[in-house]
Amino acid sequence: MLIVRSDLPGITLIAAVDRLAGLLTVAALVIAVGTLVLLVRGRVPAWLRDEIALPVAAGVAGVATAGSLWMSEVAGYVPCVLCWYQRIAMYPLVVILAIAAWRRDGQVWLTAVPISVIGGAISIWHLVIERNPGLSGPCDPAAPCAVRWVEELGIFTLPAMALVGFVTVIVLSLAARPSAGR
Repeated sequence: MLIVRSDLPGITLIAAVDRLAGLLTVAALVIAVGTLVLLVRGRVPAWLRDEIALPVAAGVAGVATAGSLWMSEVAGYVPCVLCWYQRIAMYPLVVILAIAAWRRDGQVWLTAVPISVIGGAISIWHLVIERNPGLSGPCDPAAPCAVRWVEELGIFTLPAMALVGFVTVIVLSLAARPSAGR
C-alpha cells in the first residue's frame, strides 16, 4: 500500500529528500557492486582497501541513519516495528565504522558484517511483508509494516534502501580487510 502524503506542509521538500534518498541508494548500489566485483576477482586496490572503504562505509551508515531520522522526525513517516529493528542494526554502525576508519582498523569486518547481515535479513523480511501484507502477523495497526511511505525510482522503498545500505557496508568492510585484494 502506497500512502501519498499530500496533506503535509512542505511536501516539495519531502519529495525532494525522498528522491535524493533514492539517488543515494543507486550510488551505494553501484559502489557495492563495483567493490564486490573487485573482491571476487581478488583485485581490491590498496587505495580502496586502506584509504577509502571504511570512511565510505561509515558515510553510508551515517547517511542511512540521518535519512531514517529525517523520514520519521521531519517527514512524519511512522516507523513500524521492523523499521525500528533495522535502525537498531544501522545506528551503531555509524560509530563502529567511524572509529574503525579513524584507526584504520581493517578487522572491523568481524563486528560490522554480522550486524549488517542481521539488519539486512530484517530488511529482506520487511520487503517480503511489503509485497505480501497478509504475512505481517502482529504488526502494530498504528504503524503497519506493509505501508510503503516511499517508493523512489519505482523500486526503492525504505526497507530496500536499508538493505542496500547494509549490503554496501558488508562489501566495503570486507574490502577493508588487510588480506583483501592480495
